[in-house]
Amino acid sequence: MQRRSSKQVVAGGVAIGGGAPITVQSMLNVPSTDIAGSVEQALRLEQAGCQILRAAIPNKEAVALIPAIKERVSIPLVADIHFDYKLALESVAAGIDKIRINPGNIGDDSRVKAVADACRQKNIPIRIGVNSGSLEKHILAKYGAPTPEALVESALYHVSLLEKFDFTDIVISLKASSVDLTVRAYELMAQQCPYPLHLGVTEAGTARMGLVKSAIGIGSLLQRGIGDTIRVSLTADPVEEVKAGEDILRALDLKQGVRLVSCPTCGRTRIDLIGLAHQVEEALKACQKDITVAVMGCAVNGPGEAREADVGIAGGEGEGLLFKKGKIVKKVPEDQLLAALLEEVDKL
Repeated sequence: MQRRSSKQVVAGGVAIGGGAPITVQSMLNVPSTDIAGSVEQALRLEQAGCQILRAAIPNKEAVALIPAIKERVSIPLVADIHFDYKLALESVAAGIDKIRINPGNIGDDSRVKAVADACRQKNIPIRIGVNSGSLEKHILAKYGAPTPEALVESALYHVSLLEKFDFTDIVISLKASSVDLTVRAYELMAQQCPYPLHLGVTEAGTARMGLVKSAIGIGSLLQRGIGDTIRVSLTADPVEEVKAGEDILRALDLKQGVRLVSCPTCGRTRIDLIGLAHQVEEALKACQKDITVAVMGCAVNGPGEAREADVGIAGGEGEGLLFKKGKIVKKVPEDQLLAALLEEVDKL
């Protein structure tokens, strides 16, 4: 797919935009007062594959999170700040890699300039994050409701405040809990400016519905070439956000890794295909090979339906077939199917 051309910014050594690989982000949800717990969660997120991590900095005490986390993890850390420009300055001094703040909410030009200058000196990008639930009153009055045009106008207003002081290392997000509103806002913004876009559907919900909404919203935009970094927002363990983000990228062939193909089963199935598919998924979750693996229920149709898979198995009556690129390699007893498949994956 042809990706939208955008400016590139760098946060802690990780490039965003300008053709760089799309990165997966998440956010700590441990109380900011719990530094040890925040560090532990940051380590788990890094191990899960999170590439950029955000932490809420609601007060001066929370700034202590920055050196504590950066001492233990290597991925870039983003300070999430609302209203208090001093917290942005203190976060910069503490070694933060990126700031999330809306300059229109922090006071007069002198405060905006102070933040812009501090970030420029240390090559720290700023993400402007506009949400449908927190639009400026005059913009809401103009449009009557959160609309794509309202979100874009709000974002460009905040952008103009930074550009006024020659600061252009900017990332933009325009999020709503409505998938349709989110998608239309990003489509409009993609035409309005050259800045990289951080994709997400905000307040998407629990792991089940939140994943569905995020996959539709984020996935449809990425499929059109829009988006440079993503966060799947879930009311769940943030590790699940990272897994979901990676899965969305993998489903669109935007991230290397194992693509699992498995059939939904039917009355012809004679093996525990559901259990076997889960075992294969778990066994290959850390595999970085760019391959397609198939787990099919029917030995008659399996190799044919999954002929494009690099390797696969198909069930039978107490046994199954191991196949590669649609060609049968051998018959395998049911209890040895998993081992036989993993052995072939290791050979690839």
